[in-house]
Amino acid sequence: MPDRPYTVLSCAMSLDGYLDDTADQRLVLSNQADLDRVDAVRAWSDAILVGAGTVRIDNPRLLVRDPDRRRQRRADGRPATPCKVTVTGSGDLDPDAPFFATGDVDKLVYCATDAVEKASRLLGHVATVVDAGQPVDLGEVLAHLHGRGIRRLMVEGGGTVLTQLLTAALADELHLVVAPFFVGDSEARRLVDDGDYPWRAEHGARLLESRTIRDVVLLRYALSARVVDGGVR
Repeated sequence: MPDRPYTVLSCAMSLDGYLDDTADQRLVLSNQADLDRVDAVRAWSDAILVGAGTVRIDNPRLLVRDPDRRRQRRADGRPATPCKVTVTGSGDLDPDAPFFATGDVDKLVYCATDAVEKASRLLGHVATVVDAGQPVDLGEVLAHLHGRGIRRLMVEGGGTVLTQLLTAALADELHLVVAPFFVGDSEARRLVDDGDYPWRAEHGARLLESRTIRDVVLLRYALSARVVDGGVR
């Protein structure tokens, strides 16, 4: 396998395993204390990756929020906030979305081959569009990021990207936050889709940490042999 960044998957779900509900407003699954922890992982990262659906639905800015963390990154010779990365099969993204409009950092769009022309036309003035194969090959995406000097990658969803990275064994850690309530709607988005996952009943992922953060619980799992010294905290 080509070299790839050390990859941390960060996500939150309900007690019954949903990333969201079906309401128009985004479901809040975390709290301020946990969001500060997520901000620290962002500050550790060289790049943050989300799927195109997350860009469209959640309107994430993906910025390091804490001023001290931004200052420390600058002192270390890094941008105040990590490079932003998304993947898309259609190329249909809004160039005015906060993902593109905020943060003086590189924005990379990895696009299916047959949508490169459209993505370049829509996004070429706000991001670098990269042909990532037909369909998009996330292994090649990670290899390309590594070639650009990205050594630490944080992935913040959504479910399709998480499924693809997990089933392809392309992640090193999973940071999973569990909210104290149920969604109870089979039409809502689950954490992952059906697939052939390396971790099953006979060979589970290794638990690195379980921690209560006010009303949510953080579970940190090692997903590869690359995890050392307790992983990323």
